[in-house]
Amino acid sequence: MATLRAGLIGLGMMGRHHGRVLAGLEGVDLVAVADVMGEDPHGVAKGRPLCSTIEELIDQRLDYCMVAVPTVYHEDVALALAAAGVHTMIEKPLAQNTPAAEKIAAAFEDAGLVGAVGHIERYNPALQQARSRLEAGELGDVYQIITRRQGPFPARIADVGVVKDLATHDIDLTSWVRQQPFTSVAARTAYRSGREFEDLVSITGQLADGTVTSHLVNWLSPFKERVTVITGEKGAFIADTLTADLTFHANGSIETTWGDIARFRGVSEGDVIRYAIPKREPLLVEHESFRDAVLGKDADIVTLSQGLATVRVAEAVIESARTGRTQDL
Repeated sequence: MATLRAGLIGLGMMGRHHGRVLAGLEGVDLVAVADVMGEDPHGVAKGRPLCSTIEELIDQRLDYCMVAVPTVYHEDVALALAAAGVHTMIEKPLAQNTPAAEKIAAAFEDAGLVGAVGHIERYNPALQQARSRLEAGELGDVYQIITRRQGPFPARIADVGVVKDLATHDIDLTSWVRQQPFTSVAARTAYRSGREFEDLVSITGQLADGTVTSHLVNWLSPFKERVTVITGEKGAFIADTLTADLTFHANGSIETTWGDIARFRGVSEGDVIRYAIPKREPLLVEHESFRDAVLGKDADIVTLSQGLATVRVAEAVIESARTGRTQDL
C-alpha cells in the first residue's frame, strides 16, 4: 500500500480524535497539523509541524487533508484545499449553508478530487448491519424510520444549532440506510438555553419511496440517547449507536389464544434477537474508507453531493420551523 501524506486542520475535541486515528492509520503518514489559533490543547502534533494557516499546511505537500474546524470556516478551508489539488474529508455538516456547500462540491468535482463528509454514524456497526439486512430483504417493505438523538448541551458548539450539528446525523443516516432521498420535511424548534440557535427540534419527513420518518433531537436532556428504529412488514430493527447493538423484533407467527393476554400484548409479537456483530471503531472505519477512496479503490464514503443534500434538508427543516409549513424538496 502506498503511503499517503495526510494533514489535519482543527485541533479541538473532534480534531484530537481524528489526529489519533490518522497517526496510526496503515498506509498514511500524518505529516503536519494546523489550528487557526496556533495552539494544540490536546497534544495532537506530537512533534509534527504545527501550522497556523491552511496555506502553511498545504505547503507540507499533502496528498489529503482532514478538516475539523468550526462549520463557519469549512468553505474557506475547503476551497483552498481544492485549489491546491488536495483530496479532502470535511467534518459534518459540509458547510454552514447551501450556497457554501454547493461551492465546495463544485470545486472538488471540477478539480477531479476526492471529497467526503464526516457523517460518522454511517460507519456505526449497528447501522452498517441494519442497512445490509435491509438490502437482503430481512425486514420486507420498510414503513417508517424513527430516530432519537438527545443529550446535554455541548459547550464546544457555538456556530450552529442542533439542526445542523446533530440532526444532520439523522438526516444522512436515514437517507443512507434506506437509500432514498428526502422529499418533504415539517418541523418545530425551541430555544430554551439562551443561545441564538435552536436547541430542540422535532421533524416529520418522507422519503422518495414513501417511507415516513420522525426525528427528535435536542441538547436539553439530562441523559444521552442515540436510537434508530426501522419498522417494516416483518418486524422492526432497533439500532443503538451508543452501544453499537442491533436488535430485531419479529412479527409473531404464533396466534395468542388466551384473549386477555392477546389484548394486553398484541397479536404480532414474535422473537427478539440481539445480533452478535463485529464492533470496530466507526472513526477508524471512516478514515480507512476515505484512504481507500484516495487510492482509487472501491470505498463507501459520504460524497460531497450527499453532504450537500443533507445541508439542503437541514435548511428546509429550519425553514419549516420558521414558517410553520411543510417544505418540499
